[in-house]
Amino acid sequence: MPLPSKTRRKKTLKVLFATPEIHPLVKTGGLGDVSGALPPALRHVGVDARVLVPGYSKLMAAVPKKRLLARMSGIPEHGEIRLLSAAMPGSGTPLLIVDYPPYYDRPGGPYLDARGRDWPDNMWRFGLLSRVAALLGSGGGPLAWRPDIVHCNDWQTGLAPALLHFAPGPKAATVITIHNLAYQGIFPPEYVTRLGLPASSFSMEGVEYYGSLSFLKAGLFYADHITTVSPTYAAEIQGEPLGFGLQGLLAARKAHLTGIVNGVDLEHWNPSADPFLPKTYSAHRLAGKQANKLALQRRLGLEGSPDVPLLGMVSRITDQKGVDLVLQIASRIIAEPAQLALLGTGDPALEQACLKLARRHPGRIGLHIGFDEGLSHLVEAGSDIFLMPSRFEPCGLNQMYSMIYGTPPVVHATGGLADTVVDATPATLKDGSATGFVFDRLTPQDFLAAVRRALSAYRDKKTWRGLQRNGMGRDFSWERSALEYRAVYDTLLT
Repeated sequence: MPLPSKTRRKKTLKVLFATPEIHPLVKTGGLGDVSGALPPALRHVGVDARVLVPGYSKLMAAVPKKRLLARMSGIPEHGEIRLLSAAMPGSGTPLLIVDYPPYYDRPGGPYLDARGRDWPDNMWRFGLLSRVAALLGSGGGPLAWRPDIVHCNDWQTGLAPALLHFAPGPKAATVITIHNLAYQGIFPPEYVTRLGLPASSFSMEGVEYYGSLSFLKAGLFYADHITTVSPTYAAEIQGEPLGFGLQGLLAARKAHLTGIVNGVDLEHWNPSADPFLPKTYSAHRLAGKQANKLALQRRLGLEGSPDVPLLGMVSRITDQKGVDLVLQIASRIIAEPAQLALLGTGDPALEQACLKLARRHPGRIGLHIGFDEGLSHLVEAGSDIFLMPSRFEPCGLNQMYSMIYGTPPVVHATGGLADTVVDATPATLKDGSATGFVFDRLTPQDFLAAVRRALSAYRDKKTWRGLQRNGMGRDFSWERSALEYRAVYDTLLT
């Protein structure tokens, strides 16, 4: 069955979405959220999207109904590989599962073992995922269903565009999305040919990265188009320091680089129907928010003061998220007066600093070290203001959750934060576009000034209600993002 060429558009656009993780089956971060939400949103806008994912033991157990689609035995250095079909729980999105127990049937996470170390054979594990994606996108694939687009995600699928580039005959077009440029899949050069690439690809104009093989560079160099998770981040990664050594390549490919802001799962994040909240509410019934504030104060041992502004933060406790800045200005925040509610886990030294701060200010600073899904929803709903002073943030989700929950955020002007939060100025407050507070320079002084602007606005109840309703009225749905991805696909097939 011949594969349609890149220049001929099929009646129904077919996309193979290749990913190493997918919520709620296997997730380590934002990539899992995107993989769980974007494919069903694409299907909602008329794209036949199917997800290719490794058959990890946890995933296999979570999807009991599976059907054998094909047996593949022609991939060098591997035994028989089975391709299974299943459906995502909830959305019903078709799954294509790479079933190869020697690589995926093991304890630990998708990338790390139970002791937190990289699996030593990750080059083979994700090399295989890339090779199956490329095979399905080529004329030699084992299925009657042939994608028009192979959409890859992060370094774990980065070899697929390179493999398809060198594959003979008709083939799918390729897109790669950067979710985290800091992780690049770097391996010794002797794996280039063993993973199916020609020796000629190992050069600066190819997969070579400072003498090693880079899975991510392979995808960025050979893909027909690159996307990342916000327009501002797409510009930031074309220079230092956020280019992480790939800024020259990304700048050279800027005509083929698009930033698309992630969406939000509005079934999971909806204050009017959130099962984690003691009282639901909406933009038209904001009074219910106060009950969540009281519940949050009780949960974290804060004084039950309804009129004292409560500032929340749900984050990895790392320098990247600006937690050190929060520590530097916390005493001045609570002197306003105000309260702080912090939830997260991360760097042990920063965790200890947060614990010491909370002990010094009982009743004013509440802290929970760890991850708690229900508490994360309560922090979003019960806080008056949300803090997100990230040093860099490719997209970010919590600032969008905050706006949806009527909790105006204070954010640093970087990446997706700059693209999604409209600073409250006299002009934006007047025209109804303001949704939060944005500061440009990443200093404690500028962060504190933005927090104080937020606290001043909070004291003006009319202004504050308008700001809350502006944010709650924004469209952060995945359908908006899916339409932008479809537009990218269309440009590759016309």
